[in-house]
Amino acid sequence: MTNLFDLSSLTAVADRLVEAAARAGADAADALAVHGMSQSVTVRDGTVEESRRSESDNVGLRAFVGRRQAVVSTNDLSGAGVDALAERAVAMARAAPEDRFAGLAEPDLLARDVPDLDLLDGALPSVGALEALAGTAEEAALAVTGVTKSGGASASCGIGGMVLVTSAGFHGAYLGSSHGVSVEAIAGIGTGMESDHDFTSARHAGDLEAAAAIGKSAGERAVKRLNPRKVATRRVPVIYDSRVAASLIGHLAFAINGSALARKTSFLKDRLGARIFGPGISIIDDPLRRRGLRSQPFDAEGVATVRRALVEDGVLASWILDCATARELGLKTTGNAHRGVSSVPSPGSTNLHLEPAPRRRANSSPPWRTGSM
Repeated sequence: MTNLFDLSSLTAVADRLVEAAARAGADAADALAVHGMSQSVTVRDGTVEESRRSESDNVGLRAFVGRRQAVVSTNDLSGAGVDALAERAVAMARAAPEDRFAGLAEPDLLARDVPDLDLLDGALPSVGALEALAGTAEEAALAVTGVTKSGGASASCGIGGMVLVTSAGFHGAYLGSSHGVSVEAIAGIGTGMESDHDFTSARHAGDLEAAAAIGKSAGERAVKRLNPRKVATRRVPVIYDSRVAASLIGHLAFAINGSALARKTSFLKDRLGARIFGPGISIIDDPLRRRGLRSQPFDAEGVATVRRALVEDGVLASWILDCATARELGLKTTGNAHRGVSSVPSPGSTNLHLEPAPRRRANSSPPWRTGSM
């Protein structure tokens, strides 16, 4: 296993894989190496119910023979298996169907500098500290009037690292940490019971919401679900809970994803530059947000990442693309490639958020629609 804060051994493995692929006859290749460590504690009724720890290193090699490609992966990082893995990848690529859009990122698109996004918290909590966080969250949930049971509380931490090496000369690596606390509360009794939850997650432990606040929120959410009533049909303004709003933006992200556009399955495929929201609505994808949960200084193809407006003042301003979907659409990648060690790159969003709309006069039209409820 690698040192938690050292990716040099994974970088060396990725280098060897790319070199071995060239020796085996690949026209081009890239290697993705991933390090992961996670630790979690689950508490129920004041007692530790489960404690887990996992650690792994995995590497994937993508080999090209012309416009044919294949991906192989392994968690065996011993030197003896490198040549065999590369030979297998090249043999698979030769047998694969041709894909005229496949290929490495163009050299002029590659990241030249890797910005420090402050993604790594160097101090990980102990198992005892995680247990205390989970216990505090559960106690706060149970203290809410109306809460009758605990659905359990958990606290977790972890470190993930990524190394990307390509035959075009790109070398990039970064590490990031994660911390989280979650709790589920149950309110009411018998057939009238309701449950809800709350959670907090961050790159740095110091950015987490207080465990007690998370527990209290989960309890209050559960209690609010008790004794629901039907509302008569009427026309009213609708304000979405943040959780629901996030899912709505997720539907937009799917519709402007390059994969859906290339398959012609998106309802927005002909709407670039058109107004799809009211004025004042701007939706941003920001992979360079400091300490962002999904921040990345370069994408899974080594392309430099940038903050990008997907919707600007209500107008659809950009797609979400990787290199292959961009080529298929006759466009340029937006630096949104994601990839696992056993898959080819595909486009996806990073830190997607809806920016606050400007303040409006009382008699101005809101940027949302009214509807039946």
